Amino acid sequence: MNLLHIAALIAAIAFLVLVIFLARTLMSVTKTLDNVASTVDSLEGQLQGITTETTQLLNKTNHLADDISQKTDKVNVLFDGVKGIGHTVQDFNQSLQKLSSEIEQQASNHSDTTTQTVKWGEAAIHLYKRYKGKK
Repeated sequence: MNLLHIAALIAAIAFLVLVIFLARTLMSVTKTLDNVASTVDSLEGQLQGITTETTQLLNKTNHLADDISQKTDKVNVLFDGVKGIGHTVQDFNQSLQKLSSEIEQQASNHSDTTTQTVKWGEAAIHLYKRYKGKK
């Protein structure tokens, strides 16, 4: 029976060594899982901060887009006004061209009469100067 006791003692020592190594492994796994949990918590906090900043940035971007849209509408009104002024200037220019053409046509139609009037005017001035010169 001595041999049986020795075998049982060896089995008990082997079991004890196995339990010790298993306990050390489990403690190491526990530390690793604690570190992983800490890392995940830290990552969650950082993601929450990033989410908040992203939301704020999105709100600012939407506000800027609305502001740009309003200012673009105002500028469009200004361009419409400038376009109207351009049409008015163009109409005025056409009226002046038409008036100029009419004056030119009237002058050309009455060129003979105008020439005769100028000649009579020169003759009258010449006679007036002679008359004054005799006095």
